[in-house]
Amino acid sequence: MAPNQHVRLAVDIGGTFTDVVLETEAGRMTRKVLTTPSRPEEGVLDGMRLILSDARMHMSDIDVFVHGTTLATNAIIERRGAKTALIATEGFRDIIEIGTESRYDQYDLSIEKPRPLVQRALRFTLPERVDVHGKVRLPLDEAAIAALVPKLKAAGVESVAIAFLHSYANAEHERRTGALLKAAMPELGITLSSEVCPEVREYERTSTAIANAYVQPLMAGYLARMAEGLAQEQFRGAIYLVTSGGGLTSIETAQRFPVRLVESGPAGGAIFAALTAAQLGESKVLSFDMGGTTAKICLIEKFEPQSSRIFEVDRAARFLKGSGLPVRIPVIEMVEIGAGGGSIARIDALKRVTVGPESASSEPGPACYGRGGTHPAVTDADVVLGMIDPASFAGGTIPLDPDLSRKALLADIGEPLGLDAETAAYAVHEMVCENMASAARVHAVERGAVVGDHTLIAFGGAAPLHAARVAEKIGVKRVIVPPNAGVGSAVGFLAAPVSYELVRSRHVRLDAFDGALVSDLLSEMELEARALVEPGARGEPVIARRVAFMRYVGQGHEITVTLPSGVLGEQDIPPLRSAFEADYAALFARPIPGAAIEILSWSVLVTTQPPKPEVAPRVASSAAPEASGSRSFHDGKAGASIMIPLYRREAMMPGASIAGPAIIAEDETSTFVSMSFDAHIDAIGCIVMDRKILDRQILDREAA
Repeated sequence: MAPNQHVRLAVDIGGTFTDVVLETEAGRMTRKVLTTPSRPEEGVLDGMRLILSDARMHMSDIDVFVHGTTLATNAIIERRGAKTALIATEGFRDIIEIGTESRYDQYDLSIEKPRPLVQRALRFTLPERVDVHGKVRLPLDEAAIAALVPKLKAAGVESVAIAFLHSYANAEHERRTGALLKAAMPELGITLSSEVCPEVREYERTSTAIANAYVQPLMAGYLARMAEGLAQEQFRGAIYLVTSGGGLTSIETAQRFPVRLVESGPAGGAIFAALTAAQLGESKVLSFDMGGTTAKICLIEKFEPQSSRIFEVDRAARFLKGSGLPVRIPVIEMVEIGAGGGSIARIDALKRVTVGPESASSEPGPACYGRGGTHPAVTDADVVLGMIDPASFAGGTIPLDPDLSRKALLADIGEPLGLDAETAAYAVHEMVCENMASAARVHAVERGAVVGDHTLIAFGGAAPLHAARVAEKIGVKRVIVPPNAGVGSAVGFLAAPVSYELVRSRHVRLDAFDGALVSDLLSEMELEARALVEPGARGEPVIARRVAFMRYVGQGHEITVTLPSGVLGEQDIPPLRSAFEADYAALFARPIPGAAIEILSWSVLVTTQPPKPEVAPRVASSAAPEASGSRSFHDGKAGASIMIPLYRREAMMPGASIAGPAIIAEDETSTFVSMSFDAHIDAIGCIVMDRKILDRQILDREAA
C-alpha cells in the first residue's frame, strides 16, 4: 500500500468464525468472533469494534480495510441465492444440464450431479445467432424480449444471466438484451456472460454467468450494508475485497462480479502460506488451512501458489473432477473438503464413523459451545482428547463445556459402537485427519507432485491441532505453524496485491500470426484492467503480465505461455513456439515435431507488487522454557491417558526446543506436537516440527 497508510485492518468471514487482524506500525493484533450467518456484517462490525477497543483506536483511524468471505460459495452450496433465470440462444435452453456430456464416474449407473442453480421452468431462449467469428447470422428478435418481460415478472425473477452463443466474439446481442430488460425491470439484476467470462466453451461460460447472477443480489446487498455500517462508524479509508485469484479489488467491481469472490478466504490462506514459505526459504510447500467448516489443501512451488482458470463449486463427489458446478475465473488452485472444527461426526449405515461435510457452523456450533448443539463435532473430539483448554479457547471469549462434548460423543458414536467417550473422540479425530490426508494425496497426484517431498504449513483455527497427525499419514517430515496461524487467511489478505485479470478468447494460429490484431487486443485488455486497478493502487506502481493459452491444432486443452512485453510481431513466433514446446515436453515428455500451434485465449493481469520478504536467519537451539502446566491427553494408539506438558507460545523465545508429545497454546489456536516430532521456535516465531530421526529412518525404509 501507499507509504502514508499505516493502519490496516483485515477481516475473514468463515463458516464458524470471523477473524479480525489489525496491523499498525507498532505490530499486529488479532481477534476471533463467531460468525453471524443471517447478517454477516454484524459479526464483522462487532469484531472490528472489539479489536479497535483493544488498540484504543477508532474506526476513523483505519486507512485500509481488506475483506474476504465465503458467503458467495456458501450461498451456492446451500442454494440460498436469488431466484435466477437464464436467457440463452434459441436451441440452447438445456446447456447447463447437457454440460460437456462427460461423466465424472462413467461406471456409476446412479451418478448424481449437482442440482442446477436455475430450474428448467426459468430457462428461456431468444431467436438470435452469432457465429464463431462474431458475424451476425440471425438478428436479435427484440419483440421476443418484450414478450419475455411479463413471464419474468410473473415468476418473481430477481436476477437474470444472459448467455448467447459465441458472445465472446460479439457481445452486442447480450448488451442489447440486458439494456431492454433493465429498462423494463429496473430492479432486476443482470449478468452478461460476455462480461463475466468472455471465453469459448459455452457450458463453462453459461455456468459462470449463472453463478454470478445467482449470488449477485445477495452479495450486492451485503456489501452495501457493510459499506453503510462502516460509514455510520465514521470509517473513511479504502475498502478492498479479496478475489479467488489472490488479488484485491474494489467494492464496486465485487458487486458487479461477485463470482470472483467464491474462494476469497482460502486464497488469503494460500498467500499467507506462500509468504511464510518465502521467509523460510521453503521452495516446496503444502499449505493446510483448517477452519471451523472446511479444510483447504494447496501446493506452493517456488513461493507461488498454483493457479487455475476453472473451479468447481458444490462437488457431488468429494475428490472427482467434473462432479461440481464449473466456474471459469482466475483462482488459486486447491482442494477443499468439509472437514473443520465444526464438522459433524456420525455413524453411517455400515456402522462406520464418518465426519462432515455437514457442519455445526457458529449456530448452534459444536456441543461444547453450549449454544444448543447436540451432535458431536471435531472440536468436541479434540476437547475430550485433552488437546484444547476449555477455559482459553478463542482467547477465553468462548468457554467450552467438556461434559457436553462427552455426552454428544457417547450418544452419537460411543453407545452405538460400545465405546467410551475418549475412544469415540479418538475415532473422530482419526477419521477427520484421514479425510484431510486423502485430500492432500489426491491433490498432489493431480498436480504430478510427491506429497512427502513438501513441508506442511498449517494455519486456521483447527489445523495446528491436526497437522502432526496428517503429516504422519502422508509422510511429511516437517510441519510449520506460523505466528498468528489461527487467523492466517486474514493476515494473508494484508499481503495481497491490488490486481485484476482479464481473459478473452480470440483464435489465432501461430503460422498465420497477426501481430497487429493481437497487440491491439492485449492493449485494450490492459487499459481495461488498469482502469480497475490503478484507483485502488493509490499511487503504487503497477505491472502487466500477459499470457497466451496455446495448444496444438485440434487438441482440447491449452498450456499457458508467458508473452513478451511490447508490440508482438513475426520476430516473436519462434520464441513462442519454443516456449510452448518446452512446457509441452515438461508435461508430456516430448513435443510433436512440426505440428501446427494455435492460441485460443489471451490473458492480461495488472497488479501491484508487494515487496519480497528476506529469508529469516537461523537461530541457535536453546533449552525449553518452563512448562506453564500439564494436560491429560488420551493417546488413542496406546489406549490410555497420559500427562503431557503445556507451553504458552508467547513465552517461547526463538531457539526454544521441546520434544513431543506436548501442546503449545495461544489465544487463536493450539498446536499439538505428537510423539513423532520435536519442535523449536525459529527466528520469526514459527513453530517448526521436525520428524524424529527414528521415525524418519522408518519413513525412508518404507519409501524405498
